[in-house]
Amino acid sequence: MDAEAAAWATVLVHRHLMHAIVRVPTGQWLVQHEPHGSVQLLEGPADVLDLAATIQRQLRTARPDSR
Repeated sequence: MDAEAAAWATVLVHRHLMHAIVRVPTGQWLVQHEPHGSVQLLEGPADVLDLAATIQRQLRTARPDSR
């Protein structure tokens, strides 16, 4: 699960959906939405995956249906 969380963290940062997501040695993750924003602590990789899923849902509901 760590590898999947790391992959999603990379995607979110590269697509500028998050400013930074960093895994710390304790297994927790530091998340920063904006360059000068506060830093949020996520307890583990499952929380990173939940964050990625939440962002995906928000993006899907924000764009018009293209069918």
